[in-house]
Amino acid sequence: MTESVTNTAVSGETAAGLPNTLRTYLRRFTAAANEYDGSIRHAAELEELLADYSRLVTDPGHEAPFALFVAAAGTDEVVEQLRTQSARCVAVIEKYRALRLLAGTAGAQGYFANIESCITEEFGAVAPRKESKVMLVGSGSFPMTLLNISALTGASTLGIDIDAESINLGRRVVALLGEGLDIALEETAIHELDFISEATHIVISSTVSVKYELLHQMHPLTREDVVVAMRFGDGLKSLFNYPMQEVDPALWRLAETIRRPEQVFDIACT
Repeated sequence: MTESVTNTAVSGETAAGLPNTLRTYLRRFTAAANEYDGSIRHAAELEELLADYSRLVTDPGHEAPFALFVAAAGTDEVVEQLRTQSARCVAVIEKYRALRLLAGTAGAQGYFANIESCITEEFGAVAPRKESKVMLVGSGSFPMTLLNISALTGASTLGIDIDAESINLGRRVVALLGEGLDIALEETAIHELDFISEATHIVISSTVSVKYELLHQMHPLTREDVVVAMRFGDGLKSLFNYPMQEVDPALWRLAETIRRPEQVFDIACT
């Protein structure tokens, strides 16, 4: 029997009930990630699960119970596990979306609709232009950010990912949706990229666990005027994202923090 988690049920809970709800989500995310077999058999169920979870982490009514839960637990082990497993599921849901598109059906709903509504505001006041070079770290199987930026601005873009299947699917998606756009996808380490020395804008996905380590590596490789949009989630949103960390002010300057209460992640621009 499939376990059921609904936002309606969670919204009426106190801090005492929240741990069981989060553990149920954790079990379901772990199972959903493990079920992926290269087909779309379980796509609808995972879409519903991620959409429900997105509503949970953007509901301000859960902030106080979550803070009490973290304070009472004395550890963020469940939070860390939820980040890890939900990130796995985001990678899987992107694969499902790519596979559906390639099979002739696709749509932006739930989690994807939430993400896509953020993209046009990604860089705040310093938006890419036609002459810009934009890099996305953690491009996934359906590189929406690159497709949208390239289509809207004509900028040259590059996505990198550590998952070979995601790169393969992403290239097929770009070939289908991005005809005439300057989009490349590579399974390449940052220090091996010539593009990074030319990049004017860099986006780091919120589900990249080592994003601050990568930011540190980038500093000697990038232009002095590069703009980095770091996707993150603090507080309740940390259930679905890796949170903001302090950076060396001698290396990076925080120029703007874009808070999006109704979106699953916020954005820190350097």
